[in-house]
Amino acid sequence: MTPAEKVAYIKGLMEGMGLDTEKGEGKILAAVVDALEDLALGQEDIQDAIEELNDGLDAVSDDLELVESVVYEEEDPDGGCSCGHRHHHHHCCEDDEDEDYEYEVVCPACGAELVLEEGDLEQGVISCPECGETLELDLTEVEDENDDDDDYEEYDDEDLEPEE
Repeated sequence: MTPAEKVAYIKGLMEGMGLDTEKGEGKILAAVVDALEDLALGQEDIQDAIEELNDGLDAVSDDLELVESVVYEEEDPDGGCSCGHRHHHHHCCEDDEDEDYEYEVVCPACGAELVLEEGDLEQGVISCPECGETLELDLTEVEDENDDDDDYEEYDDEDLEPEE
């Protein structure tokens, strides 16, 4: 039974007893019950406010967890990381040192954008899947830039030379 329900019960008892609330002890009891009723209603309002604050706090806590996952780059359970990348697409997080790097280049013959993996670079020669042109890869810039510890590299036409 809530405090408001208890006060209502006491009020009902007073009415059932036929107390004269205009004189003596009945007047005092009526005033006490009115004060209790005000306190009980105020307590209900406070409980409602506390529930609303708890709901807001839960929402803020959820938002904070999201911010922490971005700041501390925690991985998603579905395989992505806080940066939004899937590690099998390209390397972006320091913890995944065993991942292969990918490089974007443009075929100088047809202009097609090619994505090369580290294994392609080691071969030194590739064929453009769009035009079939054989391209010789110049690895000197790639090796220099990899020494700088860049996780994701992008190269332009100058890095590829058609084989003659």
